[in-house]
Amino acid sequence: MAATTALTREDTMADDPDHQLQPRPGRLLQAIASPDSYGLVLLLILVTYALSATITAAWAVSLVLFVQIATIWVTLQASQARRRLREVTSAFLVISAAAAVLNLFTPRTPADVGGMAVISGLLYVAAPVVIVRHLVWRRTVDTQTVLGAIAAYLMVGMAFAFAYRALGALQAGAFFGLQGEGSFSQDLFFSFTTLTTTGYGNLVPAANPGQTFAVAEMLIGQLFLVTAVAKVVSTWRPGQGSGRPPTEPNSN
Repeated sequence: MAATTALTREDTMADDPDHQLQPRPGRLLQAIASPDSYGLVLLLILVTYALSATITAAWAVSLVLFVQIATIWVTLQASQARRRLREVTSAFLVISAAAAVLNLFTPRTPADVGGMAVISGLLYVAAPVVIVRHLVWRRTVDTQTVLGAIAAYLMVGMAFAFAYRALGALQAGAFFGLQGEGSFSQDLFFSFTTLTTTGYGNLVPAANPGQTFAVAEMLIGQLFLVTAVAKVVSTWRPGQGSGRPPTEPNSN
């Protein structure tokens, strides 16, 4: 009788769609560990943030850039980017790696700091575009879609942080006025409080183009959050869309 009851319960659970949609143990861990996963992209972004905010040594700029190169490479794999785009981006990544190595052996000037920040910012500008383009083509809203949307959102904040760093190093006056040029950890803090429109007000760009960049980041952050990220999260059902989606048409 007990065996019959157990079999009946298993059959009922197998036929129950809600039970089938329950996430399997380790699904999120697998999504993060996979080399072609947006989970790994998200993890590398967090590593970049941690390194940028905590290490102030001269060699840290090169280390951060190397992590960014790895981030963009994983992004290209996860987004199934077109071959031509991968080839062009790979060439740019090689140039970025050469700049990172050169930075280890040359004295740091404001122009060097600004140039490295520009390179880093450009890497994080291109990546969200590639991610969003891929997410639009996905036929299912699954864990990878959610992780990809979050990764793209965080990349926007990182891109503006590097833009503020470049402006602080290259423009004539101090970026934060009486607060000075600011450290990169302050640039990160200002960028993400601006992206989320928190606006503590303790750090404020003294003049343009910094003020214009801040307004653009506020608008992009809110529009992206209330449209793309909110739509993806509201549509997501855990367990949906196992496996990788079909490759985009004309991917080569």
